[in-house]
Amino acid sequence: MNYQIKRATLEEKEILNNLMQFYMYDFSEYMDLHLEENGKFNDYPLNDYWTEESNFPYLLTLNGKNAGFVLVKIKNRDDDLYFSIAEFFIIKKYRRVGLGRLVAKDIFNIHKGQWEVYQIDNNEPAQRFWKKVIEEYTGGKFTERIEAGRKTQVFVNRVES
Repeated sequence: MNYQIKRATLEEKEILNNLMQFYMYDFSEYMDLHLEENGKFNDYPLNDYWTEESNFPYLLTLNGKNAGFVLVKIKNRDDDLYFSIAEFFIIKKYRRVGLGRLVAKDIFNIHKGQWEVYQIDNNEPAQRFWKKVIEEYTGGKFTERIEAGRKTQVFVNRVES
């Protein structure tokens, strides 16, 4: 599969904004998202992805064509830093061919350390996808938390010496 993960530049923000509309359309099945009067979803707050060092925007291509994006954040809870997938999107045409699984594992390899990946309760396809991918990636060495409104998989991937 000829795909590429590329850190998005500020000049590519419009591409990410446009892809975000499709993501929000898909996600509206699981959350209370509505179109504005202009026929678009509200703009996603992307600016921080180019101004904060703890945010990482990635664009995905398959055979040279835009195929989706991944937004990664470093979060801090009680001085405990961890990586989190803020948003993950593969356009429908490229789903169920293994692209999402490859991209997720590559993103984990790019960012070594503590990870927490969560899904909202009613997004069962995402729960199945992430649990399977993380189980494969970690060889089953992860924990899962069930909290009000979401499931979270927690694991650590270290830089090998």
